[in-house]
Amino acid sequence: MANLYREVLDNIPTAAIVVDKNFRVRYMNRAFGEYFRTGKLTGTLRDVTGCGETEGNCGEGVRCAYCPLRNLFLETIATGKTAFRKIILGSGGEGIALRMKVQPLENYYLGVVDNAYETEIAREMVSAQSIQQRLLPPARGRGGTPYSLTYIPCREIGGDLPDVYEAGGNTMGVLADVSGKGVAAGMLSAFVKAAWDRGERSPARAVKKLSEKFLELNLDERSYITAAAVRIDADRRMLVYCFAGHNAPMLLKSGGGISEIEGSTPPVSNWIPDFRYEDAEIAYERGDILVLITDGVTESRNPAGEQFGVERVEEILARAENAERFIERLKASLKEFCGTFSDDISAIAFDL
Repeated sequence: MANLYREVLDNIPTAAIVVDKNFRVRYMNRAFGEYFRTGKLTGTLRDVTGCGETEGNCGEGVRCAYCPLRNLFLETIATGKTAFRKIILGSGGEGIALRMKVQPLENYYLGVVDNAYETEIAREMVSAQSIQQRLLPPARGRGGTPYSLTYIPCREIGGDLPDVYEAGGNTMGVLADVSGKGVAAGMLSAFVKAAWDRGERSPARAVKKLSEKFLELNLDERSYITAAAVRIDADRRMLVYCFAGHNAPMLLKSGGGISEIEGSTPPVSNWIPDFRYEDAEIAYERGDILVLITDGVTESRNPAGEQFGVERVEEILARAENAERFIERLKASLKEFCGTFSDDISAIAFDL
């Protein structure tokens, strides 16, 4: 029966630990070990929580008098009554905020972390966010064709994937937007990053290869990917492009005027699995600015329900001296117009 109780305690999300009056650990469940991540299952309270103090025994170090966790246990030891409070262990980016209750159990003391499960999820989200940020290119690039970009996820994890890289001496720009939001969208955007063939110079063939790998996932019809892929052929001053269900890119002409680059094709999905994507071309002049955006930009709404719209994007672009200034003004205008965002925001601008 004792083994059954231990098995049950080891499989609940609530973190629990039992210590004696000398702070020696008598029991801790799996959730407590995972919460503090020290890898130590025995020893003193200091050992299993990894407080960093090394002087003397637990409670004898210089910093021990200021340890909120130890003081919480001491309160129960001194009064014989349950103690509860929110405490913070560590400092700065490594700090852990927790709600802990300590209660007496005859000659032992039980500590329970109320929010261990929620904090663990939050930690994982921070890790996932860090990984996703590493998938992004620098916000500005000066090699090849200069560019500037912005990416603002509406949640911790986003479903947009902007990318800029060099292939065969040409600058390649890709902006993908996956269906959904949050963790599921983040996983699908990571798939796009892994499945996209950076060595392929043809945007259409790159989109087709992405479509073939997407079909292997065997997802339902609610899942899809829109993408805009462009190769900037500086020698010929041509934009070679392919769009899969994505917003039409915009081209600000140095001589004045803005052109929307048309290319209506379905998104990457299982709706039309054998669709044949093809490249198209459009000439550009020195000094033009090319802009790729996701629908999160144009469909962002203010508190009154009004959409930001294509027209506002074009107004900002028409006044832009270069790609960097366009991105700066676009971010500022969106923030002023919307305040908060209900969809991911992405845009890439190239100085041609």
